[in-house]
Amino acid sequence: MVGKWHLGFYRKECLPTRRGFDTFLGSLTGNVDYYTYDNCDGPGVCGFDLHEGETVAWGLSGQYSTMLYAQRASRILASHSPQQPLFLYVAFQAVHTPLQSPREYLYRYRAMGNVARRKYAAMVTCMDEAVRNITWALKRYGFYNNSVLIFSSDNGGQTFSGGSNWPLRGRKGTYWEGGVRGLGFVHSPLLKRKRRTSRALGHITDWDPTLVGLAGGTTSVADGLDGYDVWPAISEGRASPRTEILHNIDPLYNHARHGSLEGGFGIWNTAVQAAIRVGEWKLLTGDPGYGDWIPPQTLAAFPGSWWNLERMASVRQAVWLFNISADPYEREDLAGRRPDVVRMLLARLAYYNRTAIPVRYPAENPRAHPDFNGGAWGPWASEEEEEEEEEEEDRVRSYTRGHRKKKCKICKLRSFFRKLNTRLMSYRI
Repeated sequence: MVGKWHLGFYRKECLPTRRGFDTFLGSLTGNVDYYTYDNCDGPGVCGFDLHEGETVAWGLSGQYSTMLYAQRASRILASHSPQQPLFLYVAFQAVHTPLQSPREYLYRYRAMGNVARRKYAAMVTCMDEAVRNITWALKRYGFYNNSVLIFSSDNGGQTFSGGSNWPLRGRKGTYWEGGVRGLGFVHSPLLKRKRRTSRALGHITDWDPTLVGLAGGTTSVADGLDGYDVWPAISEGRASPRTEILHNIDPLYNHARHGSLEGGFGIWNTAVQAAIRVGEWKLLTGDPGYGDWIPPQTLAAFPGSWWNLERMASVRQAVWLFNISADPYEREDLAGRRPDVVRMLLARLAYYNRTAIPVRYPAENPRAHPDFNGGAWGPWASEEEEEEEEEEEDRVRSYTRGHRKKKCKICKLRSFFRKLNTRLMSYRI
């Protein structure tokens, strides 16, 4: 694996090299500096984050990450036999904040008035060239004719930072189409129907059984997978076996003021933030996030008067229903006209929620601070230490207010974390 992990690292067992990858070069956290690989998760909570395997890669600092990752991918291809199977996962930082780009790419877009949009375009162009270089390496080293190249975004664009989802509604971090719909392409000599656009339903969980099938393996319902093999839909244009997508259920997010179990026909508490797609229908409950239609940032001033062109006023609502096939921009809410469909989709939410693993969102752990790890982000707990930490938290919670707390550096940091209310792997713009 090459690039951004961002799937947890509090124990070594969570690292890429312990989760199926033979090698790893990249960052563990979410939004590191593209050159220095520093990342801060709050005031004074900063550390270095570039790793080679399970070792901090101090010596690689200074190289722009998009180029560094593309070069490493090419080196992996150069050293691997095309006669042997290979799964290469390259997770570029781009395009993500901080908005940074080599000067030569930025210069191409000097005529763009909006600075964030200019930097964004430069970063995309650099990433495009990186993908081209990896494709060239596939051809040079004999992989191309029997390869499948999958390119995919992981969420919608962040409109505050140069991204644009226009004419879709919403932005990154919301459940509107502008937040949950990902753009991508599949390129391969193995495709039977090329140069076409597929509108079949697909979800990230489908890649596992799809790629296993392409590699000659088999999966079944008995494996407990949520995904489907969608290669026939991609390659031949057949109907997708996927008919629904649970976008999310977040029981911890602020409950919508106007939602209730009664409003959900006794089936589902509509105050809970959730979204589901079944066939052509999409249902949202709770607070789906900012629901604006945001034009591309073409003007130099931001925010400008254009920002308010289609601002959504606050409404007393906690249920929305859209026919995404006919209305991909989510402009016509059909919840009032189709209560039968609303009931059906609420029942599907309740069904999925019954099988959900209870949420465990522990308090911040000051031992994660990079100062305790030589100045770098990295694992800080073993299984035994995690158990001890949980026991200690139980003991602390049992103390009365009159108990005197031990004065130590870790205790002070624990208080510091709680006051800041920061999260180690928090959502970032």
